[in-house]
Amino acid sequence: MRAFFVGLAIVVAALVGAYFYLSVPEIPRATLEAKYGTPPSQFLTLPDGARVHYRDRGPRTAPVLVLVHGSNASLFTWEPWTRRLDDSFRVVAIDMPGHGLTGAVPSNDYSQQGMVEFTKAVADKIGLTKFAIAGNSMGGGVAARFAEEYPDRVTALILVDAGGMPSKQGDHVPIGFRIGRIPVLNKLLLHLAPRAMFKEGLNDSIVHKAVITDAMVDQYWELNRMEGTPEATLARFNEPFGSYVKDHVGQIKAPTLILWGAEDHLVPVEAAHAFNAAIPGSKLIVYPGNGHILQEDDPDVSAAAAKAFLGTLVHS
Repeated sequence: MRAFFVGLAIVVAALVGAYFYLSVPEIPRATLEAKYGTPPSQFLTLPDGARVHYRDRGPRTAPVLVLVHGSNASLFTWEPWTRRLDDSFRVVAIDMPGHGLTGAVPSNDYSQQGMVEFTKAVADKIGLTKFAIAGNSMGGGVAARFAEEYPDRVTALILVDAGGMPSKQGDHVPIGFRIGRIPVLNKLLLHLAPRAMFKEGLNDSIVHKAVITDAMVDQYWELNRMEGTPEATLARFNEPFGSYVKDHVGQIKAPTLILWGAEDHLVPVEAAHAFNAAIPGSKLIVYPGNGHILQEDDPDVSAAAAKAFLGTLVHS
């Protein structure tokens, strides 16, 4: 029994020490908007009071592509694609609730369904009636569900290492994601989110390490510390896993392109094959030597595939 209490005391001391040495204060929204919200960034307010950060580039009359980022990321993850696509398409990238410069929202709804409705509300606000939609990781599940729930609005679907299709857990899940799913312990994320944790997460998700710059790590880290975002992240991690996407995936009618990194250790490539088998007429491309964030890992090849796919639909 004495050994138990000694061990417990060591654990408590370690946690207290970690709190004092690794805790990071939240960053005021105004500070981050000044740093990251400059043009071409724009902001709008939804009827429920949510302040939305988005970027809308490319010819106004061109076919529209809406981009949905992954967990703990932001619309900036799509910048490599946008630079390669906005000559031919109107590219709209959106910061989801609890992410980027959108941050916490008044509804406190960070569920997959909530993000689908949020995406629809933003599209309605800026006058987008029909569009292609692409999503990475968490955003892939949102994009797939949007295509399931609003088929008349989706001209095409692109899934990039997408969530939403249950599979075995990857063999190298970033520590932040692992902690986030452990009740009680995940409350540490409200205070303990060192920069090193985000750097590790990017190293786990991107194979081409030269892509990972200090500025990229800073951006991920700082945006995840915006005032209100840690609490929103905790609420999102406390959401139960659902099966809606899987249960309705066969109903997707939009032409679908599935892009996957063969070295994805978060959402294994078997999920790509499951999507491909379930979505009628879908096309799957698996890229050797690429990881979970394909649009940043190898933007040249992945954006070229998206451009060719969407171009074919435009001219068909």
